[in-house]
Amino acid sequence: MSDKRRRARVQGSWASSRPTSAPRAPGGAGGFVRSTGSLPAQSSSWGDDRQVFEFHAPAKPLREVPAEKVIEKAGEYLISQGPLGVSRLRLLPGFLPQTEADWVFSQLLAQLPWAQKTNFKQGQAYEEPRLTCWYGELPYTYSNSTMQPNSQWPPVLRDLKGSVELVSGRRFNSLLCNLYRDGKDSIAWHSDSELSLGPQPTIGSLSLGDTRCFSMRKQPAPEENGDYTYVERLKIPLSHGTLLLMEGATQEDWQHQVAKEYHDRGPRINLTFRTIYPEPGQNQARRPHS
Repeated sequence: MSDKRRRARVQGSWASSRPTSAPRAPGGAGGFVRSTGSLPAQSSSWGDDRQVFEFHAPAKPLREVPAEKVIEKAGEYLISQGPLGVSRLRLLPGFLPQTEADWVFSQLLAQLPWAQKTNFKQGQAYEEPRLTCWYGELPYTYSNSTMQPNSQWPPVLRDLKGSVELVSGRRFNSLLCNLYRDGKDSIAWHSDSELSLGPQPTIGSLSLGDTRCFSMRKQPAPEENGDYTYVERLKIPLSHGTLLLMEGATQEDWQHQVAKEYHDRGPRINLTFRTIYPEPGQNQARRPHS
């Protein structure tokens, strides 16, 4: 074989074959979709059916859950403003001095007629996870269960009512007392928005005993369809002798709770002073002046 033919055969053995069909990209996933538009041909060996993948951004912008805000210092807090008006809190730690708070707590713990109230939800009875008692010339109904009138106010409660009225500038005729025996006692999310409280009620909440966290969350906008995921949230540690005033549209625009806790807590008494108005058919008791 001549040298020229031998060199041609060796060179041909190293030559690679050209592709006979176009490779296909894998199918799209996640935010990537296949485009059916054609690209300008770069090489006739690839044909005109090359697949292209484009990223599509989410239809709705990503939302962050707002961080819970903590209120601990004395002061007045405008927590929201909307069509129903201003929602306002006034926090007064040390409203009762330590010695007086200790004495009041021991008296109320021993002397008030504490009882466990039975409520009804969707026709099912359940016992509240706390003890309560009621003072006022009118009954008070919530959770489909009524607390009967009780005008026998102990002197210590009358004195406390006068002190809360003085600082709040309001007159109260009723008092709901709550006893949280330990960390397992609680009250679920709710608003004090019963018709008997009237529009935009002022609630004076006095705490005695062990500290518990008072949580609040804003009512969701109508377009949220009852979803509380992205609403504003507050946490207020209520210590021995602290007074919290909830005013304006707070009961219409916010909910509150005292959640269960899974570490040791001592007993806590919460006195919630309020004004009750007669409902249709009730005796027309005299309304206090604001």
